[in-house]
Amino acid sequence: MIVEGHAYFSLVITGVALWLFSRSKISLASSSLLIFSVIVLVFTVFPHPEVKTTDFYAGFGHQALVAIVCLMIMGQGLVRTAALEPLGRLLSRAWRSFPYLAMLLTLLCGAVLSAFVNNTPIVVLLLPVLISVSVRANVNASRILMPMGFATLLGGMSTTIGTSTNLLIVNVAADLGIARMGMFDFIVPATVAGLVGVLYLWLIAPLILPDRSPAMADTSPRVFSAQLLIPEDSAFIGEPLYALNAKTDGQMSVKQVHRESGVSLVPLPDTVIRAGDRLAVNDTPEKLKEFEDILGATIYSNNAPIDDDHPLLAEDQQLAEIIVTQGSRLDGITLNTARFLERFNTSILAIHRAGRKIESIRRELADIRIQPGDVLLVQSSRENLQQIKSDGRFFLLDAKMDLPFSNKARLAILVMAVAVAVAAFGILPISVSTLTGVIVMLVLRCLDWRDIRRAINEQVVLIIVVSLALAVSLQKTGGAEILAQSFLSVTSNWPPQWILSALIMLMGILTNMVSNNAAAVIGAPIAVSIAQDLGQPPEPFVLGVLFGANLSFVTPMAYQTNLLVMNSGGYLFNDFVKVGLPLALLIWGMMTWLLPLLYPLN
Repeated sequence: MIVEGHAYFSLVITGVALWLFSRSKISLASSSLLIFSVIVLVFTVFPHPEVKTTDFYAGFGHQALVAIVCLMIMGQGLVRTAALEPLGRLLSRAWRSFPYLAMLLTLLCGAVLSAFVNNTPIVVLLLPVLISVSVRANVNASRILMPMGFATLLGGMSTTIGTSTNLLIVNVAADLGIARMGMFDFIVPATVAGLVGVLYLWLIAPLILPDRSPAMADTSPRVFSAQLLIPEDSAFIGEPLYALNAKTDGQMSVKQVHRESGVSLVPLPDTVIRAGDRLAVNDTPEKLKEFEDILGATIYSNNAPIDDDHPLLAEDQQLAEIIVTQGSRLDGITLNTARFLERFNTSILAIHRAGRKIESIRRELADIRIQPGDVLLVQSSRENLQQIKSDGRFFLLDAKMDLPFSNKARLAILVMAVAVAVAAFGILPISVSTLTGVIVMLVLRCLDWRDIRRAINEQVVLIIVVSLALAVSLQKTGGAEILAQSFLSVTSNWPPQWILSALIMLMGILTNMVSNNAAAVIGAPIAVSIAQDLGQPPEPFVLGVLFGANLSFVTPMAYQTNLLVMNSGGYLFNDFVKVGLPLALLIWGMMTWLLPLLYPLN
């Protein structure tokens, strides 16, 4: 009775986990930690004869997690050295010469690279290239950005290291006694289906997609540097600086106070204002004029009063966009906490988030908690923007500037290629080859320990650990068998091919609603149980879970690159459904045909 209770508990906690993972207001890290704690607590208080509590902690040292983290770090090495930048330049030239074929070349390059490298840096590399060429070719960027993003997802499903989802499923299946799949063991069905998908994205998707305005097409007003001269008859002479700030409802941010004697003061709240003081302020022309009227001051710029002959100038100032990704140092914190302005001397003008624009340069903008997928419109000098790009912790979407091409780029590419090749030929396990690759990159100074800290995403780590814990719980308590029997009761008397097709469809639905890693790892033991109950080989059913979990095309929240593309292209939710649903159905149909053909069922 107790054993059966554990099985049903595993089913309930799995359902709760999937529900929590679909809640945007609760972070994946928090949900994962909560679910993991509950599982460990319940199995400690109510022991199961087949499950040790330490089994759940094994996920932290699981070779799949080690390999995924190492691949994330090596990917950071490629980003840090700008190793993929030459490809961006090549594609940019191709678009200028033959845009129609260049679109196909872009889709193929994105797909091929994503088979070996995390697709996030690839998408970020291609976004500015495509936006730039869309302007020159007079083509709306929204017709090409989403196809590019989807092409990287298609390429990612072709190898074991293409996505963390693939690597997890392959390792969980091996833990369940299934022969371990090599890096290219399922590349044939993935390539055939992927090429069909790429043709759809090249020929049909641009015709379906509507014209949308890019996230920051209606760019916010620029920020200008100016000085507010306090006249001798001002009512604020002798008042502390905080009194002037209060008069503007806290909207005025003074950078420095310049005295007539040539002394510059730090703008402390209790700094007493004197006649002739000049308050250095950065803001829009409209706000500067408002401060001038409120304080009875005079606006100066370059030591001249602002008038028709001396307008405000923002010399050497450029607008750029910063894309916030999972694991970015801005993810989950406020701009005020990040001290972004002070660190990079950069003004943030607006934030664009998932179909709506939060636009303000007032103080409350600094208190907005940044989320993955947000696009920040920033203004700064060329030198400061170059510093941000060179920093390696941010993705700048700006086609006007060249990315730095580090002299370590070729070394980073070589290390990545060797690590992948060694694993592909079975010389070393992927967890060992990638770990060695990380060490070599450190020795060659392609990255440093700060880059490693930035590359490791706690959300990814925790979601993988709790997914592995749920898989152990479902498999060892019999919960997976209960789910398999329930699935088979619905599909009773169906041919095995149809059951496999239904499993792919089920995983495709789940991956667009919850974390694809969680859905995939939970689906793997269920697939093995279904195959055993049917007396069929397990490989096609495990691959059905793998390919189904990669059908992340229908919703923008299904995969983080979807959010990046959504914000950069100005897409709406329905645009993903309109283009992504046919693509998901197309790949589902191809896999329904290919898997039984390549892996015959009894």
